Order: sequence, then C-alpha cells, then structure tokens
Amino acid sequence: MTVRVVVADDQALVRTGFRMILTAGGVDVVAEAATGAEAVDAVRRTRPDVVLMDVRMPEVDGLEATRRILTGAAAAPRIIILTTFDLDQYVYAALAAGASGFLLKDVTPEHLVAAVRMVQDGDALLAPAITRRLVRRFARPDPHTATVHRDLATLTPRETEVLRLLAGGLSNAELADALHLSEATVKTHVARILAKLGLRDRVQAVVVAYETGLVSPGTPED
Repeated sequence: MTVRVVVADDQALVRTGFRMILTAGGVDVVAEAATGAEAVDAVRRTRPDVVLMDVRMPEVDGLEATRRILTGAAAAPRIIILTTFDLDQYVYAALAAGASGFLLKDVTPEHLVAAVRMVQDGDALLAPAITRRLVRRFARPDPHTATVHRDLATLTPRETEVLRLLAGGLSNAELADALHLSEATVKTHVARILAKLGLRDRVQAVVVAYETGLVSPGTPED
C-alpha cells in the first residue's frame, strides 16, 4: 500500500531532495510546503498519511502547524519533525503536541523511507534513549496536563507500572524482561494504556508520565 506524504520545509533544496529519495523508495509525495500555513493547507487538501515537518519555518512554524493539524482531527496524519538539532526544546514541544517522532535532516535515504513507513504503520519514531533525554531535559509537571489526563487513575496497577517503565525509555523487549512478561503481553498493556488515556503513541505516553508527575524528570542528562 502506497504511503502518501507531505514535505514541509522552507528550503527548496531540502524538499526536492526528500521528494527524490521518497519517490525512489516507493513513497508518494502528494504536496510540498514552504511554511507552516502552507503545510496545514496541504494536509487539508491532500489528506496524507505522513507529514515531514520542519521546525523553523516563516510565518507559521512547524510546532504551530503540528498543533493545527492534530487538534480536533479525527483522522490526522502522523507527523515526523525534521530538525538539525537532536535535542531541541521545540522538538519536545512538537512531541507533546502529538508528533510521532523526529529525524535529523542528515538522515540517510534508507532511514528516511523506513521512518515514513514505520510511523504510517502506527509506531512512534524515537529511540528510547533519545526519548528519555528529551523528556528529562524539558518535561516538567503541568497541572493542566494532570487534569486533562486524570484518567491515569483508570489504569490498573500493572498498566501504571508499565507506563512508569516506559517513561524510563525502555523498549518493549526491555519491558518484557523487567516484568518477566512476553513481548506480546507488553504490547497489549501499552495498547490499553494508549486507549485509556486517548494517546496516539508511546511518545505521548512518555510525555504524559512526566507531565502528570507519575515520573520525575530528575537531573537532566548532557
């Protein structure tokens, strides 16, 4: 099944390069955008599966565009944030707004195509270690988030334990080993956590765990 993508970046050469790479990899680039406003419009017109979204763009930046695309959308696309920085507060804010992960702009062609297909399939695109570093650096308890996600109380003790370990950056395999469960069981627990909290993927689950105070950020890592 062909993946349909919108590429949003204010540099024409970047957009052209990504289009060539994705097209060669069997991905259909349905639109390009040079600003966040154009990205929002392109998504509404073309209804893509995935958006590659630059953070820093004129007029409307990638963060605001991500919020506009995902807020109140019943069938929103997956959004991958593009950045030249691997630890950027804007990237964290985009993840908190619902983006499914991020890529550095020097990503290899093979990784770019694989990443698009990965998030289209519903996975979050963020290595556990990077998730932990990002969240520990920028996440702080947020009373509003705690209120919005008060359904945290609906989690079973086991699901709460899974969420706490998930926030520590553990992969499904590491979770299974720590809890002496099968990976299939872990995946079931993670799916139930996402469903109960109304979250799109495990990246958002990690953010919620920190912002509700379930897990403390502790000392930021270098």
